[in-house]
Amino acid sequence: MLAFLLRFYRLNHPAGVVFDEVHFGKFASYYILREYYFDVHPPFAKLMLGLAGWFAGYDGHYPFESIGDNYKKANVPYVGIRALPALFGSLTIPLVYAIMKESGYPTIVAVFTASIVLFDNGHIAQSRLILLDGQLVFFTALSLYTYIRFRKLRYREFTFDWWFWLIASGVSLAATLGSKMVGLFTFLTIGTAVAIDLWDILDVRKGHSMDYFRRHFAARAIGLIIVPAIVYLSFFYVHFAILSHTGSGDAFMSPAFQETLIDNELLMTSQEIRYYDTVTMVHRQTKMYLHSHPEHYPLKYEDGRVSSAGQQVTGYPNEDSNNHWQIIPTKSLPDTGRGRLVRNNDVFQLLHVSTQTYLLTHDVASPLMPTNQEFTTVEKSDQTRYNDTLFQLHLLNGEDGDVFKSKSGYFKLYHVPTRVALWSHPEILPEWAFGQQEINGDRKALDLPSTWWVQHIIYDEFGPDKAGGAETRQPRKMNFFKKFAELQLLMLQHNAGLTASHPYASGPVNWPFSISGISFFTNADTKEQVYFIGNVVGWWVCVMALSIFVGIIGADLLARRRGIDPIPDPVRNRLWNSAGLFWMAWAYHYFPFYLMSRQLFIHHYLPAHLCSALVTGAIFNFILSESINYPISIPSSITRLRPRQYSDLGMQALVATLGFVVILIAMFLFIAPLTYGTPGLEPNEVDRRRLLSSWTLHFASKGKDS
Repeated sequence: MLAFLLRFYRLNHPAGVVFDEVHFGKFASYYILREYYFDVHPPFAKLMLGLAGWFAGYDGHYPFESIGDNYKKANVPYVGIRALPALFGSLTIPLVYAIMKESGYPTIVAVFTASIVLFDNGHIAQSRLILLDGQLVFFTALSLYTYIRFRKLRYREFTFDWWFWLIASGVSLAATLGSKMVGLFTFLTIGTAVAIDLWDILDVRKGHSMDYFRRHFAARAIGLIIVPAIVYLSFFYVHFAILSHTGSGDAFMSPAFQETLIDNELLMTSQEIRYYDTVTMVHRQTKMYLHSHPEHYPLKYEDGRVSSAGQQVTGYPNEDSNNHWQIIPTKSLPDTGRGRLVRNNDVFQLLHVSTQTYLLTHDVASPLMPTNQEFTTVEKSDQTRYNDTLFQLHLLNGEDGDVFKSKSGYFKLYHVPTRVALWSHPEILPEWAFGQQEINGDRKALDLPSTWWVQHIIYDEFGPDKAGGAETRQPRKMNFFKKFAELQLLMLQHNAGLTASHPYASGPVNWPFSISGISFFTNADTKEQVYFIGNVVGWWVCVMALSIFVGIIGADLLARRRGIDPIPDPVRNRLWNSAGLFWMAWAYHYFPFYLMSRQLFIHHYLPAHLCSALVTGAIFNFILSESINYPISIPSSITRLRPRQYSDLGMQALVATLGFVVILIAMFLFIAPLTYGTPGLEPNEVDRRRLLSSWTLHFASKGKDS
């Protein structure tokens, strides 16, 4: 109840768009409107936000344009949408408690651990808004809980309960990954634990046959690979089924994908291309038209290299008659019919209409890149260069014989003799080319930047502009797995590409210590600020516990190396198998961020912080008692029972827990005005809450305002 109270308290405040609600609120709107969008995160958590909005009566038309935009003036049921992350954030607390209890820790230790998350300002701030992290942290905890329940049944293998918790672990993992891509770290955690488990089963001293091992391996492959894959794919299936109309995300997708969307521009305006059509072609990455003009390359460049002095071929940003190219066949054609259509893998020539010259490339270095080939043109009447004017069409994701279409067919153009691809890049040519963009031949023909599309069909063989007045068309079909693969690849590419600077971005070295937070929301009129920062008491204690665990393990290994056995075997096993699992989960959810070059924020640490809280509880139990609750695994009818023992913590555990929780609550209440955005704090009150000079708190005393 306390978890619900702290997370639902003043859920209607602030009544404006807060931080990334500007993105995730918009995504919820798109589900309700059924308009396609693109985002770097998987869809599951966002689907739930859309569902919450639908249940709350939201019509999807609020724009979520800027932080601070007022919800109440537009009658947006934002509290109903915020309630979903708040619900998951609240349910995380009893789940943390249950993890500790199922791991064999006493009730007082479970309460101690759950309190770290319960009274954490960071978890509360993040789970009260239209964001994804409340769901992510919940499913991370659920994955750990279900796997622990599964492991406790290891003496009852292949029973109904054993299969239930194995499948539940797989479903929980899929939900974690389906909420955010960092859910992959939870997969790595459970995957490593499973690998250790299977390695133990494989030990010949255990007396198990290889058939026994294969059965266990197959069961885990089904429960933790196949089931999660099916569930994860189902999120995208629902995602595609709902987002059936054209929307803001169309431009990210391939033309073939876009043509599956109702009212998409490419679907409505794309036309089949025939031989002798005159077209304009645009480079996908730089949006430049393929262009040529009568001026020639200089015979000698400034670096001393020599050119062919041929006609310039460049990239031009605007529509122009010098962008017009006619597709000339290299084979005999029927007089009429579909035999005149240009198809995938066809070989043809491109005639520059205004100068009546053929596009050509040859083994001459381009002006700006000595490793790439120069593109130029040759007179129409010059048949000696015929082979150098041959190009082969390669439609992206196209099958042999697929028809070439305007706007809806990304393609690469390969030079037949040299196999270089028509390519461009943003670098500008000198004044002799009027500052236009270089076009050259890319020897690395598989590079993505060598992709083009046909923007317009200017003339066909009978007259101008056959693209006008396209009829209404039904969306095309596309294989689900092709759509999934395309979207998944784009998500990974764009996620890695989020490298722009941000005033509240921070590195992972700062996160465990709450060195800096994020200003989610400010209102100068009411002097209120929502500032994301963790409860420094809880976070710093967790850092100490993580360090103590490493010290204990290191000391125990050294002692045993010298024949000293300082820790009883049951306690050591609990330390390795339970606290070790939690520490490994923390490490997997933390250290990979050091390898990322993308934009990072302190809220990325929340799953790792939850894991560090579990480690802290385990270390708390180890420090206060040399005994544990043992055994905790559920025996089968043939299990050799061992003497049961219980952890004897005594009154010291109760006193320590109460003292810790009181300090934790005091720090929570002290920072709470920043967590909830309490209006009207005096400058000196803001100053007092800046525990570290790196905290960016607004409305402080003059001279201290950040």
